[in-house]
Amino acid sequence: MKKIITSILVMLAKRAVKRFRPQIIGVTGSVGKSSTKDAIAAVLESKYDVRKSQKSYNSEIGLAMAVLGISTAWNSPLGWLKNIWLGTRVAFGPSARFAEASSRRAGRAGKKFPKILILEMGVDRPQDFDKLLKVARPDIGVVTAIGQIPVHVEFFSGPEAVAREKSKLIKILPSEGTAILNFDDEVVWEMHEKTKAKVFSFGFGTESNLRASNYKIDLSGITFKLARDGASVPIRLSKVYGKQHVYAAMAGASVGLAFGMNLIEISEALQKYSAPPGRLKLIEGIKNSYILDDSYNASPLATHAALDTLGDLQTKGKKIVVFGDMLEIGKYTIEAHKTLGQLAAKYAGYVITAGPRSKFTAEGAISNGIPKENVKSFSTSDEAAPYVKELIKKDDLILVKGSQGMRMEKVILEIMAHPEDAEKLLVRQDAYWLRHP
Repeated sequence: MKKIITSILVMLAKRAVKRFRPQIIGVTGSVGKSSTKDAIAAVLESKYDVRKSQKSYNSEIGLAMAVLGISTAWNSPLGWLKNIWLGTRVAFGPSARFAEASSRRAGRAGKKFPKILILEMGVDRPQDFDKLLKVARPDIGVVTAIGQIPVHVEFFSGPEAVAREKSKLIKILPSEGTAILNFDDEVVWEMHEKTKAKVFSFGFGTESNLRASNYKIDLSGITFKLARDGASVPIRLSKVYGKQHVYAAMAGASVGLAFGMNLIEISEALQKYSAPPGRLKLIEGIKNSYILDDSYNASPLATHAALDTLGDLQTKGKKIVVFGDMLEIGKYTIEAHKTLGQLAAKYAGYVITAGPRSKFTAEGAISNGIPKENVKSFSTSDEAAPYVKELIKKDDLILVKGSQGMRMEKVILEIMAHPEDAEKLLVRQDAYWLRHP
């Protein structure tokens, strides 16, 4: 049934793209796709009519839904039939005026088909990108970061194969298109040799076309400068934490420049950017503590970056890390988890783990100097949550991170000061996820 629904929605999405010919921006990478997509949207929405992929729906069917402006129906056959009907209106309806197919629950019914689509494009298996490109072929391609041990690598022959798959976005860009690449990620920057499109780079490196500098962070957010061709502007992102979001903002700014915006316009537009749930969001915790919620997903690159952010933030209390397993990294599992524990020992006084793989994280933390009594391992996030709750004291800062399958948001639900706000603040609070604990 899913294959049939997917094939129908893909056909309708292809028809809609052919009918309305929007400019398409594709975003890929192993980390930072959703944040980058949101930053691009924040920049362009200030001047243009745009639509972005919902949440982190970046598969073949997710891409089709984004193009058609419909929401997931989860396990509801009736809901998917309605989506097909709505998508048919977009693809074949009599008027472009009412080409927005979103249902009332999405709150967008009656809008025109957008001029610009911002599509998050994810890859889990070899050949996945070929399927995505059959839905929509971008005019602008943005690659965030890949790193040395990318997520989903266990389904590929190695990290190089993951990079090759994602580089398909850059290879297919037209000569009049633009490839926007993270200069600081060596694997990403190598892709500049694989495209006939214009290439634009961003990063902290001095050779980047768009450069960030003067990065600072505190409990209120981050500040930095963006510079291009001798001109620079200050950027302040309130309630946003970590260099990951500087990279997202740089990617958004790079797209804005490609559309002819200037740095002042971009700086003002970025004030509307906010991090998606589960991506280094600071949440008020019990006992006047602070939770650094990075629970959406985990890879070695993203988890190391989260620890850097924990180290940069100052607090009067102790620093605690709560890590769930990093899944789908294959033969790198033991090494990556041990390395993570060793790194955690540099920034935190307590390490709590959930899952069988994370026992290697605990071993790494102890081997690098954290006392054994400050390291605890549990089988699941449900089991870890009560212990973390008892451990927390005033002014403590708790970093929570793990792969999606570990459901680390359950720990946060247990220790957040206002659990009644969980639906608004946490990841995976849809009815579907709540029915699948």
